[in-house]
Amino acid sequence: MRTESKRFIIHHSLFIILLLGLATAVTSTTAQENPETTPVPTRDLRFGLVEAFWEQEEAADLEPGWDRILFYWKEVEATPGFWNTLHVDEQWLAEAQAQGRQVMGVLINTPEWATDGSVSTGVPRGLYLPVDDPENLWASYVRRIAEYYGERGVHHWVIWNEPDAIDHDVQFDGTVEDYVQMLKIAYTVMKEADPDAVIHLAGFTYWHDIEAKRPLYLDRFLQTVKADPEAAANNYYFDVLTIHVYFRSESVPYLLDETNELLQKYDIEKPIWINETNASPNLDPDWPVERPRFQVDVDQQAWYLIHAYALGFASGAESIGTYKLIDTNIVPGGESFGILHPSGSKRPAYFAYQTLITYLSGFEYPVTLTEEPSHYVVTFPKPYGQVRVVWARTEAGITVDLPAVLDRAQVVSAIGEVREVSASNGRYTIQLEGARCDGECEIGGPPLFIVEETPPTPTPLPPTPTATATITPEPTATATATAVPPTATAEPTATAV
Repeated sequence: MRTESKRFIIHHSLFIILLLGLATAVTSTTAQENPETTPVPTRDLRFGLVEAFWEQEEAADLEPGWDRILFYWKEVEATPGFWNTLHVDEQWLAEAQAQGRQVMGVLINTPEWATDGSVSTGVPRGLYLPVDDPENLWASYVRRIAEYYGERGVHHWVIWNEPDAIDHDVQFDGTVEDYVQMLKIAYTVMKEADPDAVIHLAGFTYWHDIEAKRPLYLDRFLQTVKADPEAAANNYYFDVLTIHVYFRSESVPYLLDETNELLQKYDIEKPIWINETNASPNLDPDWPVERPRFQVDVDQQAWYLIHAYALGFASGAESIGTYKLIDTNIVPGGESFGILHPSGSKRPAYFAYQTLITYLSGFEYPVTLTEEPSHYVVTFPKPYGQVRVVWARTEAGITVDLPAVLDRAQVVSAIGEVREVSASNGRYTIQLEGARCDGECEIGGPPLFIVEETPPTPTPLPPTPTATATITPEPTATATATAVPPTATAEPTATAV
């Protein structure tokens, strides 16, 4: 039994505080420059939603802390020196800023003119030249990106995507050494051009290497960057380590454990973000997809998201992003990841994401995990209480007894349905439905949120006396004027809302 386990690392929390401070500074500056504008809302940067910009109304409804946008080099600079700022609509950036979302950009896709290799996946030409050499095409590109978009509020940059996918869905043709060099240049140039830049590693998949029976790409990457004599003095050329996790609930803590062990192996400390996670529903009757593995229905997609966030935060992830809000330009039969159906209708996962934000946003550390063979309990401290997320791990439904903090609690389903439960002898009795399993239970059962929060009742302010001067007319006779003291008039007392 793994009880009340760990995973809280102080430097991780400080990193989040730093990011929140940055967001607050941006908000404060905006308010000072535009005093008549509506204040920018504060969002929890630990909750992200990839490509939220496609549907601004739904993005505003869900309130994620960050969005992720692909910046295709071959589109931004299709012709050398000609800058296409229409590729990333600046209205997306303005909307994100107005809604309080940080934007994370992914730099990817080499143009044909900039590589001797394949279009999109080739190594940029001049990569090993000095960063101030105009023939180092990658350095020139990322410098201009940082300068232009840094002024527009984009400071988080992911350098490429899944370089470990070298067998299928190939996205980078270079070696590990080539990727380290790309990262080194991006880190050096961007930090000079934009002091607020935050450099994220490309998301690693893990399973490509496992299936190919080769050493992990992340292990080889860390070994290579550790050997660079300039790396340690330059933060090893990255601020955030990034992983991608899909389909299996229990892969989330497993991959975070593996990643932390590799960091410890090389004596490197970095926050870990999961900037892609989901279980795409191939069994959606309105969008069926044939797939040999991972048979997932729309309910299981919703359950998986809650499992992933709960287990991820309990296992040390600094921030977690759902991939993605909606799929665009896919044909029937193409895999759909969206929490919105390709038509724009809301899948259960949409409401699950909303439930996550509603009940977990603003949680405090440490998050604790209680792991039993039959179920999980993940406890999130909140400023005025706590929220526990519980679900069955097996096909069998179970009854769990949880110690009560209050006499009553809200029990909230994955899609936000709320009921109340009363404590008996200091405990709540909670019924958990079993998972839907096809052999292995890759996704656990329907999760429940046990919400015990008691926000303080606002105290009405006392009446504030307002001095009102009483004017006394002067007599017509030549008498000596006598000063009359002002009469205090009390304002009506405001009713507390």
